[in-house]
Amino acid sequence: MNIFDFPPFAAVLDAASAVLGALGGVVTPGVAVVLVTIAIRAALIPLGLAMVRAEGHRRRIAPQLARLRARYAKQPDRLRNATLALYAAEKVSPIAGFLPALAQAPVLTLVYALFTSNTINGHANALLHATLFGAPLGRHLIAAVTGALPTDAVAVSLIVVIAVIAWLSRRAARRTALPVEPAQQRIADVLSFAPFVTVVFGAIVPLAATLYLAVSTGWTLIERQVMRKAVWTT
Repeated sequence: MNIFDFPPFAAVLDAASAVLGALGGVVTPGVAVVLVTIAIRAALIPLGLAMVRAEGHRRRIAPQLARLRARYAKQPDRLRNATLALYAAEKVSPIAGFLPALAQAPVLTLVYALFTSNTINGHANALLHATLFGAPLGRHLIAAVTGALPTDAVAVSLIVVIAVIAWLSRRAARRTALPVEPAQQRIADVLSFAPFVTVVFGAIVPLAATLYLAVSTGWTLIERQVMRKAVWTT
């Protein structure tokens, strides 16, 4: 059974469908997705600020962490305890950077369900007939493997946009990254490509979710730069 057929989830999905449907009566469905994305990201600004502040705090205590690593290089348990104690003393959260991404996970799941479910709360899903520049918002780019459509160019264009944003995000992250131990450099280099995971997601989710990812990642890139300049310099 589809999890979104359960009453609580079906009700949430139905409400979200009604909101998009109402917006779609005023603007195009694609613009409605963009407006909803912007509204969601605006609501998450406090989490973004918390993340940037946490980054600034980690930069501030970086010399202390380096001294701890040098002091307890051969005592991993003491190093872990001392690091946690330092975070607690300086009121720095080691997980603040993940909060915006975690908060968006349910939203992306909801958008995915809205444009893949044949029925919503017992009635036909009208959103499946919505389009963006002629491309069905419920179509997955990966479906082009079995038969490409001219309108798949819309999804390809969005994937290119997401890839460019991922490249810019990686460059910005590497520019502001703190020094790491030589033994951890290779791991850090691999993790620096994490923004490109959105490119993969963009290819396998419905076009509506790809549009959401493009707008959301673009917002993140700009928001991060603006907040860092505002918060780190105060």
